[in-house]
Amino acid sequence: MHGDPRKVVYPTDSYGQFCGQQGTPNANKAILFYFNILQCANPTVLINLQCPTTQLCVSKCPDRFATYIDMQYNYRRNKSYWDYYKQFCKPGFNNPDKPVSQVLRDEDCPSMIVPSRPFLQRCFPDFITRNGTLTVANKTNFKDGHGKVRSVVDLRDAANGITSLLDAKEVGVKIFEDYASSWFWILIGLVISMLVSLIFILLLRFTAGVLFWMVIFGVIVAVGYGIWHCYWEYSTLKGKPDSDITISDIGFQTDFRVYLQLSQTWLIFMISLAVIEAVIIIVLIFLRSRVRIAIALLKEGSKAIGCIMSTLFYPIITFLLLALCIAYWAVTAVFLASSGEAVYKVMSTLPDCKYTNLTCDPETFSQSNVTKLCPGSQCTFAFYGGESLYHRYIFVLQLCNLLVFLWLVNFTIALGQCTLAGAFASYYWALRKPEDIPPCPLASSFGRALRYHTGSLAFGALILSIVQFIRIILEYLDHKLKGAHNAFTRFLLCCLKCCFWCLEHFIKFMNRNAYIMISIYGKNFCASARDAFFLLMRNVMRVAVLDKVTDFLLFLGKLLISGSVGVLAFFFFTRQIPVIQEEVPSLNYYWVPLLVILDKYCAYPPTGLPLPFLFFSVHDFCEDLERNDGSPSKPYYISLRAILNKKNKRPEEKKKHSFVL
Repeated sequence: MHGDPRKVVYPTDSYGQFCGQQGTPNANKAILFYFNILQCANPTVLINLQCPTTQLCVSKCPDRFATYIDMQYNYRRNKSYWDYYKQFCKPGFNNPDKPVSQVLRDEDCPSMIVPSRPFLQRCFPDFITRNGTLTVANKTNFKDGHGKVRSVVDLRDAANGITSLLDAKEVGVKIFEDYASSWFWILIGLVISMLVSLIFILLLRFTAGVLFWMVIFGVIVAVGYGIWHCYWEYSTLKGKPDSDITISDIGFQTDFRVYLQLSQTWLIFMISLAVIEAVIIIVLIFLRSRVRIAIALLKEGSKAIGCIMSTLFYPIITFLLLALCIAYWAVTAVFLASSGEAVYKVMSTLPDCKYTNLTCDPETFSQSNVTKLCPGSQCTFAFYGGESLYHRYIFVLQLCNLLVFLWLVNFTIALGQCTLAGAFASYYWALRKPEDIPPCPLASSFGRALRYHTGSLAFGALILSIVQFIRIILEYLDHKLKGAHNAFTRFLLCCLKCCFWCLEHFIKFMNRNAYIMISIYGKNFCASARDAFFLLMRNVMRVAVLDKVTDFLLFLGKLLISGSVGVLAFFFFTRQIPVIQEEVPSLNYYWVPLLVILDKYCAYPPTGLPLPFLFFSVHDFCEDLERNDGSPSKPYYISLRAILNKKNKRPEEKKKHSFVL
């Protein structure tokens, strides 16, 4: 009812009007202009998120240096000076003969204008560095309109006061531009990853052992080469000047190529790769017998994927549902955040003004005593809010919206886990595969989850959401209390954050297991969680083998496939492939498409295909071993010969065994 998203989309001037909004006097004035940008260097900019000067909507930024005094002097000879200058004055002001002191007092016009360019719909000085010297329109000095000559460095400091608030948005815009210009090549990279991964899964069914040993060897060799390359780069840069600067000295840089010129960067890479290499070798030495079992499980998992090919596309459904959840939360948050009324506050450049940050009325401010007690103060737009009961509880409503968002996201994930668990259970518990597998197992499992288990899934998702909600509140409190000197308070908060982190991960583990039991047996959430917990505790060693060792092998497979495609993408986006250099799009940050291609979650559907089966079949596997003994009346439902050296017994073996007993 009260929300207005235009307050987020359009810049707002000092009168609370939107710049560039159609159907208003500012329809053709989409850029925000600062009367005196030098005031934006004031520390109050960072405190109040508002520059203490009049802000006006204009159609274009000024393209020249000028002051009101010079304009008034030249106006007597040439009327065009006023015609140009008045477009940066308050609407309706058309009296160039008014004394300068009164114009500046009433802020009818700016005391000066400087050559500017639009940036994020705001006018900023057009800085250009020439031969190491900062200039604006080829000048290093300018008149400020008050009889002083200022340096353009003052303009830069003032602009930094605003751009520090907009840097995050600037980076976001550049990242969006990179996505828009490289999405086609990102899609090609992901398709290549998918094709290679599908070939990997296909080969897994027939040559699982050889393939995985080749993958392991390939990863060891690749990491070893990375260690050698990092050492070579480190030794090359070590003798060069300025290469011994530390990363902390240069701070955060959006151009990552800066870090590659530092010897410390390559030293960190080399140590990290050496640790990874050592971990891989140690795991292989001490778990070599477990690797054979994991390979057999991966081979069985690839067979399950081959019988239920529709599971390849289910992550797309989850992605779309999560996108709907995020869109609902974002739209609701924007409407809540923009549901307030325009609030105006006193902005003063004087540090001892007692009226600073007090609410004011722009229509009556010029007649109040504030302008006399605090010369130069302005009544400017601050934010959207209000003093009514509704406005006081907007923050609480935002928290409620956040809780609903967490609940919807966790429910969507739970629905996916329950659906896939039911689909793979139909494969596992089919004695004759694929003859006994029911038709459309994924669709049937999805229908059962929605029809019979919605309440159980929602209940489990609510428990997890409450814990995550408390964690977010603790993080918020920790952020607010960073400057506190009470050691006990910080210690208590740290303990609470640690405990709730552990609790969240434990509940995630229990929820996932409970959803699997729900999909198999159809019990309620609490009963399923209890049964799953005791089943896993009775088979804790087997679960560790099925989960951790197979995760390790799949991680190596993902590392090899995604890493190979990522290296190819790196050479492509950095224009190091001569054949197709002209096809490479111009990017602000070449690492933006690389992160998408290298992201293991983007590559999850192709490179992690056996993983869902392996996890969801943990319960089936353990249940199979507990309920069955391999006899004709109680046969094992998958071949355990290669996994645990067990097999189904023949009828005569059972009779002989009974006679001996």
